[in-house]
Amino acid sequence: MKRTELVENIFRKGSFLCVGLDTDIKKIPECVTGSPAERIIAFNKAIIDATAPYCVAYKPNIAFYESLGADGWKALEETVAYIRAKHPDQFIIADAKRGDIGNTAALYARAFFENMDFDAVTLAPYMGEDSVKPFLAYENRWSIILALTSNPSAKDFETFTDSKGTPLYERVIRRSKHWGKPTNTMYVVGATQAESLDKIREAAPRHFLLVPGVGAQGGSLEEVARHGLIDECGLLVNSSRGIIYASTGTDFAEAAAKAAKELSDKMTVLLGEMA
Repeated sequence: MKRTELVENIFRKGSFLCVGLDTDIKKIPECVTGSPAERIIAFNKAIIDATAPYCVAYKPNIAFYESLGADGWKALEETVAYIRAKHPDQFIIADAKRGDIGNTAALYARAFFENMDFDAVTLAPYMGEDSVKPFLAYENRWSIILALTSNPSAKDFETFTDSKGTPLYERVIRRSKHWGKPTNTMYVVGATQAESLDKIREAAPRHFLLVPGVGAQGGSLEEVARHGLIDECGLLVNSSRGIIYASTGTDFAEAAAKAAKELSDKMTVLLGEMA
């Protein structure tokens, strides 16, 4: 998907919501029956159909699928194919956090961009430019580079400062933004790190930021928007558990729609305040 198409979808819908499809087989409501793959596919389809009017992106976390082996990969492939067929305006992110070099990175890129038709892949940049370049070779596909995450141990490395006082996450952004362009590169910034968004925007004023951590992890949508919004929005704010597990009963899809709409409505207001 082109950046212009993503921006158009955001302002048409008045939403920059990304729904995380972190589908845990142990948390799927009992009313959804069948084999593990059938249950995941049925659950995902119901969630997608219910939330599609209120979001612009979906982000399956690959671990929830590959943990089930062949059944999980089948469910993931069918989920992506379903979104493409039924909701083609959605931006689809493989939350894979891959990070390897040379021909290995090229094969990861082929897997997610050619075989499964994702728009974007999350990447760990620890091994440097040659671990990201193979992904950037694909036209209208995106590399989403981990910068400043929301987990407590982010401080172990990401906020470590050099002799000039520059934190590692800022160095990652300033170096890697020259590998690609704002039309094919994003950064992951946790919602619980909103106080650092001003510095991140100085380093990457035009790039989109994928922001997990709103909702169950306690991040503030308003704070993220205040520090991160730009004229073309520049944000994809992800919510996973707070939406897809809003109910464990037969009304799980309706509850997910309600939770997604609540976030989307707040986003519409925040986008309106930019005008």
